[in-house]
Formats: sequence, structure tokens, C-alpha cells
Amino acid sequence: QVQLVESGGGLVQAGGSLRLSCVVSGSMFSRSTMGWHRQAPGKQRELVALITSSGITNYSDSVKGRFTISRDNARNAVYLQMNSLKPEDTAVYYCRQTTPLRAYWGQGTQVTVSS
Repeated sequence: QVQLVESGGGLVQAGGSLRLSCVVSGSMFSRSTMGWHRQAPGKQRELVALITSSGITNYSDSVKGRFTISRDNARNAVYLQMNSLKPEDTAVYYCRQTTPLRAYWGQGTQVTVSS
């Protein structure tokens, strides 16, 4: 059974940094596209960043230049380094694994940025 477990969220002041981690159980990690999504209160879930199995990355315009997604296939882990955080980055951040068969979600980790 595939499980995605996020960690690293918390409360940080504007301008600060956080690093999110997502560890995935299962054998298809290295062949999966991994993504970070977020959902703020009253808003739809949106894609923040993704990284393909070959390491190609893509970012939403709102985080480009501030966030960096990376993966470690040996550890079945994907990371999101978030710098220069803004209050509008406050949201629950979700990890998503997309395999050739289906997609899986983690439970989410709260990120709160105070002004």
C-alpha cells in the first residue's frame, strides 16, 4: 500500500525559510512524477511545484525563484525548500505522487507565515 508522509511544516515569519519533506512507501517512486500542492482556506488546491522522474522541474509563477523542489530516489523522498516566505504562502501543503497507474496524496502539512 502506498503511503505519502509529509513533514517540515510550521510557523515562520515573513522572509523566513522552511523545508518540507515527503517520504513515499512503495516501489514506483523513481518512475513517478512528484509534486507539491497547496490549499489555502477558502481556495482551491493549486500546484506549487513538480519534478519528473528524469528531474525536470516546473513551478507556479507565484513561487518561482523562491521555492526549489528536489528528489532523492535512494530515500524515496521529495523535498520543497521554501525561501523568502510570504503571508500568502500560508496553506496546507500536500505531496502528490503520479504513477503510470494512478495518483496518490499525502495528508498534508500546515505552513503558516506571519507578517
